Amino acid sequence: MQKQVVEALMNPEAYDEETGQIELVQTHISFVFLAGNFVYKVKKAVNLGFLDFTTLEKRRFFCEKELELNRRLCGDMYLEVVPINKSNVIKVKGGGETVEYAVKMKRIPQEKMMSKLLEENKVDSKLIDRIAKIIAEFHAKAETSRRIREFGSLVIVETNWKENFEQTREFVGKTIGMKDFKLIRERINDFMKRNVAFFEKRGVDGRVRDCHGDIHSGNIFVADQVYIFDAIEFNERFRYSDVASDVAFLAMDLDFKERTDLSDFFVERYVEYSGDQELPKLLPFYKCYRAYVRGKVTSFKLKDPSVSNEEKRAATKEAKAYFKLASTYTNIL
Repeated sequence: MQKQVVEALMNPEAYDEETGQIELVQTHISFVFLAGNFVYKVKKAVNLGFLDFTTLEKRRFFCEKELELNRRLCGDMYLEVVPINKSNVIKVKGGGETVEYAVKMKRIPQEKMMSKLLEENKVDSKLIDRIAKIIAEFHAKAETSRRIREFGSLVIVETNWKENFEQTREFVGKTIGMKDFKLIRERINDFMKRNVAFFEKRGVDGRVRDCHGDIHSGNIFVADQVYIFDAIEFNERFRYSDVASDVAFLAMDLDFKERTDLSDFFVERYVEYSGDQELPKLLPFYKCYRAYVRGKVTSFKLKDPSVSNEEKRAATKEAKAYFKLASTYTNIL
């Protein structure tokens, strides 16, 4: 059914408003339709272990969750969850049976994306300072509780790493070398063993919160305001975390794009705004985690039948670079 929905949503007649030419962008978990002034995001009917979108009801639930969570940092960008209906035709908010759901968002020009601005050398310390302040204020207000704190505990952090290693085993020799795979696993496990009390203290100090979970330059628009979008809705384990994990993602992303100057400045400003003086001690650990996850997720594209061979070749190259970066962070653990 999803194949039919995707085909239908490439047709301007499936929408109520003027769309112009529709563009489809795919991630490993979403079909994203760029249609005129709006974006419609449909979740792929996949089960990847760490997320399950296999039923229509689950996809509806997670669309609602995505709307709720992203309004924290992007109030006016996330508009509503819309049904996609089928009668004689498939149409957004049409007649007949609901066959799919989509998150409807205000479309912001792609050239306003921070990753594009970085390519064009248009990101300065002033913008980084602004982003650091937004994230520090967001974390200060983000929910925490005994249950949320448990997700920042070593038990869960270890579980996340074990899952990473299990899910990347099949890519050893393809996107990660056996030597790096073993080195990262060994050094990460050693760091966790040495810092049991420190991980415990972070929870007690209120540093484990309902975070964003996916802060990188491809999820930041710099328009009339700064929008940090696409928070993780599909798995609490990836969103409930030490704030250091959120900070580490953007810092790692800037390192990956060879802007360690901006990365270091971002961390420095965040520490200043948040007063979290102990965060730098955890940074290499979580940077390694973030780079490793990016390597893993990019590697998943190699198994996706809807991804072209050309994209798979590009994904292989990118995944290798992320795993290599993850390996370099272990030198400072």
